[in-house]
Amino acid sequence: MTYTVAQILSKMPEAFLPEKAAGLEAVIQFKLTGSEAGEWYVTIQDGKCRVDAGASPAPKVTVSADSGDFARIITGEMDGMQAFMQGRLRIAGDINLATRLLSIFKIK
Repeated sequence: MTYTVAQILSKMPEAFLPEKAAGLEAVIQFKLTGSEAGEWYVTIQDGKCRVDAGASPAPKVTVSADSGDFARIITGEMDGMQAFMQGRLRIAGDINLATRLLSIFKIK
């Protein structure tokens, strides 16, 4: 099934796996280009996840990608590490946190 970026972001709080993020306090900024361009940030705090539109003043990591590639990476249709190596996914900040993102969320 193909999801839009808006659908993926709206599903993130329910797809959040707090047991995989024990003790994690972070803000993840997403900067997307392409057909569904925009900025959103995910706040993980106290075992909960919240998604907001816009830019966070102090993200721990910023993930930049084309919106179509982002959707394919999040849903497992595209390998995130391969996209990173090809320059289709850019990471600024805490790279270790970025590599954990797919294990913290289970988007079906």
